[in-house]
Order: sequence, then structure tokens, then C-alpha cells
Amino acid sequence: YSIFMCLLMSCISGIGRATALALARCGANVTAVTRTQTDLDSLVQECPSISPVCVDLADWDATDAALQNIGTIDLLVNNAARTSLQPFLEVTQDQFDQTFSVNVKSVLHVSQIVARGMKARGSGGSIVNVSSQASQCALRDHAVYCASKGAVDTLTKVMALELGPFQIRVNAVNPTVVMTEMGHLAWSDPEKSKKMTSRIPLGRFAEVEDVVNTILFLLSDKSNMINGITLPVDGGFLAC
Repeated sequence: YSIFMCLLMSCISGIGRATALALARCGANVTAVTRTQTDLDSLVQECPSISPVCVDLADWDATDAALQNIGTIDLLVNNAARTSLQPFLEVTQDQFDQTFSVNVKSVLHVSQIVARGMKARGSGGSIVNVSSQASQCALRDHAVYCASKGAVDTLTKVMALELGPFQIRVNAVNPTVVMTEMGHLAWSDPEKSKKMTSRIPLGRFAEVEDVVNTILFLLSDKSNMINGITLPVDGGFLAC
């Protein structure tokens, strides 16, 4: 398979970088996309087989130009995301527009580009959108982020409905707090983390590998009859 990785979050650490490296280790031809050249340079230094593309996925025209000759893509992971925490009554138009441009519009746009190629070739494919448990559970100061991930979940289902006849599967993964480098920084305070882990039956946050392994499963032939789902990777948080 040829793998197309769509990354906007830092390639220095986190789910995006770990997924790109895992796919490369599986023998995939990986194209990694992010807006920060230094992150791409670091990723390629670690894994020279990865093809880098530097573009801001929130820019529709620039994305078109950057991906117009991307080649044959069999699998796609949409991992681009941003967040800016604001109380509901203080949400600004600018923050709303920026968050939805990255978290929702870029998912739709990149998926259109890739799915058109999949349809034309008639060989099917698999798309995984990285969502969040925040799509299904209200979190304080996360009004715009929660709304954007809720949009990703519903977009995933519509994509599954419309692309399914072309044997293109579309699914989402919905992680809880993940212990990336940023996750460790944000949740290092035991009192703060206890408030969240106490609501997770397994009593802990997710590790990066927990999310990566789920993404690999949904991309693989092992999930051939799974389409249109939003799969929590949350230790039971949403179940309770």
C-alpha cells in the first residue's frame, strides 16, 4: 500500500509522528504533511523514507497546489487539529473560524482530493479521521473544540455513506487525553489529572501507542467490514 499521512500537529512528538513512523516501519510509502518545515526535517531525519510536504492545510488554495501531484494514495489519516480554550461566553469569531478551518474544513478538503483518486482508480481505500472524546462529552472551556470534533464525527459518517459504494471505508478514532509530550506537560499536576482519570474506568490516560494501534487496525484489511464508526480510545470514559 501507499500511505498518505495528513499531519498538521507537530511532527516532533505526538500521535501524528508516531503514526507516520509506525506506518513506515510496516513498509508503507508515507507522505507527511504539516505546516512547520522544522518538524518535517526532524521526521525525515529519523525516517528518510518519509516524503515531506510543507503546507498550511487551513489554506484551501495552497493545499490544492501542494497536493495536486501527490500520486496514488490508498490510505489516508486526517490528523490535523488545533485548539484554543475559551469559556463559552468569551468565544471569539476569529478563534471559531481558525479552529473549524483546521479541524473540519481541512479534513473535508484533503479527503476530497484523496477520495477522488481512489474513486477514479476503482481500487477502494481507507480513511481514518482523528477525532476526540470531546466530540461526545462536554468539557469546560472547550466549546469550539468540542463542536469541531462533533462535526468531524458526523462528517465521518456522511463520508462513509457516500464513499462506501466505491469501497472506500471512512472511520474515526476518539481518544481521551493522550500522554504525548504535550499531554505530560498539560496533565502533570496530580490534582488536575485525578479529576479526569477518576472518570476513566481503567484509571489512566491513553498512551500514544494505544491510538496508533487503533489507527493501524482501521486502515488495515483486518477491519474490512468496519465503516462509519467513531471508535473511542478512552478506557471507558464515554461509556460511563
